[in-house]
Amino acid sequence: MAHDLDAALVGISGILVTPYDGAGEVAPQRLKPILDRALGAGVHMPVVNGNTGEFYALTVDEACTMVRAVADLIEGRAPLLAGVGRGIRDACRLARVSADAGASALMIHQPPDPFVSPRGTSDYVEAVSDASGGLPIMLYLRNDAIGTNAIAELCALPGVKGVKWATPNPMNLAKAIAACEPGIVWVGGLAEVWAPPLYAVGARGFTSGLVNVWPERSMAIHAALEASDYASAQALITGMRAFEDIRAEEMNGTNVTGVKAALQAQGLDCGPTRPPSAWPLTDRQQTMLLDFLKTNDLIAAR
Repeated sequence: MAHDLDAALVGISGILVTPYDGAGEVAPQRLKPILDRALGAGVHMPVVNGNTGEFYALTVDEACTMVRAVADLIEGRAPLLAGVGRGIRDACRLARVSADAGASALMIHQPPDPFVSPRGTSDYVEAVSDASGGLPIMLYLRNDAIGTNAIAELCALPGVKGVKWATPNPMNLAKAIAACEPGIVWVGGLAEVWAPPLYAVGARGFTSGLVNVWPERSMAIHAALEASDYASAQALITGMRAFEDIRAEEMNGTNVTGVKAALQAQGLDCGPTRPPSAWPLTDRQQTMLLDFLKTNDLIAAR
């Protein structure tokens, strides 16, 4: 089934968790009810092998398993954005597997190598693009210290469709937008809480881990932002802020923990997170989470 990738990219990129079974092995079939709920709510584009999917905790074989399985679970209902990264050979292997699985585009994680350089990153992106056979590329920018010129050079590479901007620097985003061709899509990469200020300077759409737990709220926030109704968007964000506050604790070490703990509470057990992510939530964090879920009728009050 053909999909409008442009429309999906400016919608919600729903970053799926990676489920594990009782032995700690990836168990992608556990995603089915979570994915069905998200797509049923209207989430525009599922993302596999993103940070909420514990990308860096997975082996490359596991990441390959996940992209194949999620593509099958989607059953053509939406475009799939597949995360790739790590060493260049691993990234190229994942790019080939993702393309073969039917991914609509690739999200390239910003290389974490301690000796990364802007021109080396360009070589990296070009190699990944070639390995994929030319799939559209979304750059995942978590550190804008490379500077506006380097960002513009990356965005000018063949195949680069856009950027998931995941730094809390709206004015740097505005500079990057001004420095690049107008066809580049800029997506808010810091989820719902940061979506309004990033929208205000030109981003469209946003990434979300909340879609695993409460996709209807994410969709409502997106609709408000698309209508430029910032007051309504902010009110909706305030109502889910407690969840994001839990995820931001311990230097963001409970980011995925909060999502998986909420899914457990909803009867959708996806297993624990893997170290170095924190697991489980502390008693205080768990109490806050359960209060949030009950208050919003996401679990039954007992």
